Amino acid sequence: MHRYRTHTCGALRETNAGETVRLSGWVHRVRDHGGLLFVDLRDHYGMTQVVADPDSPAFRSAELLRSEWCIKVDGVVKKRTPETINANLATGAIELFAEGIEVLGAARELPLPVFGEPDYPEDVRLKYRFLDLRRESLHANIVKRTKIIRSMRERMEDIGFTEYTTPILTASSPEGARDFLVPSRIHPGKFYALPQAPQQFKQLLMVAGFDRYFQIAPCFRDEDPRADRLPGEFYQLDLEMSFVTQEDVWDTMEPVLRGIFEEFANGKPVTQKFRRIPYDTAIRTYGSDKPDLRNPIEMQAVTTHFAGSGFKVFARMIEADPKAEVWAIPAKGGGSRAFCDRMNSWAQQQGQPGLGYIFWRSENDVLEGAGPVAKNIGEERTDAIRTQLGLGEGDAVFFVAGDPKKFYKFAGEARTRVGTDLNLVDTERFELCWIVDFPFYEWDEETKTLDFAHNPFSMPQGGIEALEHQDPLTIKAFQYDAVCNGFEIASGSIRNQLPETMVKAFELVGRSKEEVEEKFGGLYRAFQYGAPPHGGMAAGVDRVVMLLCGAENLREITLFPMNQQAQDLLMGAPSDATVKQLRELHIRLNLPN
Repeated sequence: MHRYRTHTCGALRETNAGETVRLSGWVHRVRDHGGLLFVDLRDHYGMTQVVADPDSPAFRSAELLRSEWCIKVDGVVKKRTPETINANLATGAIELFAEGIEVLGAARELPLPVFGEPDYPEDVRLKYRFLDLRRESLHANIVKRTKIIRSMRERMEDIGFTEYTTPILTASSPEGARDFLVPSRIHPGKFYALPQAPQQFKQLLMVAGFDRYFQIAPCFRDEDPRADRLPGEFYQLDLEMSFVTQEDVWDTMEPVLRGIFEEFANGKPVTQKFRRIPYDTAIRTYGSDKPDLRNPIEMQAVTTHFAGSGFKVFARMIEADPKAEVWAIPAKGGGSRAFCDRMNSWAQQQGQPGLGYIFWRSENDVLEGAGPVAKNIGEERTDAIRTQLGLGEGDAVFFVAGDPKKFYKFAGEARTRVGTDLNLVDTERFELCWIVDFPFYEWDEETKTLDFAHNPFSMPQGGIEALEHQDPLTIKAFQYDAVCNGFEIASGSIRNQLPETMVKAFELVGRSKEEVEEKFGGLYRAFQYGAPPHGGMAAGVDRVVMLLCGAENLREITLFPMNQQAQDLLMGAPSDATVKQLRELHIRLNLPN
């Protein structure tokens, strides 16, 4: 018999009845039922109920057991009586009558419980992550993560992509976040950077003729943490293709993304044909470039109904500023003063002056609009708004006004709040779409300069002609995002592989040809030697897994995450360097007071 086990804790069935077996695992819990001791023994594969009766030589050992002790059990498999079968357990038709128990590793008093799903302080969970990972839901999430990644690899290989690994130590690159720098001992005063993404390397692979590349790539960005972004490192399904248009990328990757979601969605419906929504349309309709399409609310402009109206706050705004607009957020089923007042109060909590509204009710079988806005603009305008939005009795509408560039995010948050509070969002499905035609440039109000809106390596729509003759803020990029349930899960573009166009694009943000050659020498040099048209994208592995696990935080699908202060509480990172290490790297610290 094997030293530790003949079977795993998830393997035994009725067909094993009568067999003498050996199991090893952790004590999940111990229950005393009138002299009989029941031990739930758990390992990676499942759980088996172990029984120790007073006549068993294992009973005295069983009495000493505590939660999370690691033990070995020898015993005989017996069928459970019909009334004691546990249908929720794969091994629920049998139990193991213990004949011998050996403690392989005793456990001290636990700093956090493993049994159940307790809401425990994050610092304790992360410091004792090896215990936290024993919890059923977290353990299952990590296993599911590995299966999702395996599925990604298989699907990419099935459609002709080959996985290539790219360097980890590289040069700094403007990907939109801070680099993690690594000092060079051999070259004093110089630094490597950990890659924010394999962007330049995968483009170089296309120039080298590899045609279809993919990689489950580690990426490193020194960013502040948030629920949908871990500090430090993350993983993405990175890919690139030669001789393609953006439509080719969408047509190639849509079945891959849809297939992954269908495989792991536990039966929830998944979008079959992704909508392709222009960025400008997404902003005006949903107030976001990553809209949750499960929410049926679509905003509309109703500016004309307020121009010259008796609602002077909006009317004066429209008259004074040609950029001013009024957007309507329809709220089917929200037609009560109590709900409208709650939304108004919520808006004030967000730092807004309030949220204008109209709601419709019947008075003596006559449908009428109610609320201060309706009183000020009159019955005719109120009814015109209702007709435009397709609303009726028991419905409401909320208004935001001003320069859309300044209020669209708040409008999107209000849309989300209305949809959530009125239970309009179908949470039992996955809605995916492409957001396309992103702006190539944006204006930075703080520095009063032009900057790239997204990926600086994207091809501008219209090419060099647009860069030379068009208002930069009107230029669109061949850039696109994949969005699911309000989360950006992928981003990509057709690349700017023409040297002259690349230089011109950077010149418009104040970077000279010499800077381009210095910063992106490898890529710029490669483009001089027959670079094919190419494009690709990167899908966020962590966000995809989070959605498919139904988790609300990336820490619930990551093995050893950092905390909100970018600290690894388990391993003690970041840590101080020794004087010897700093001397070897020719580094002297200049710490803040």
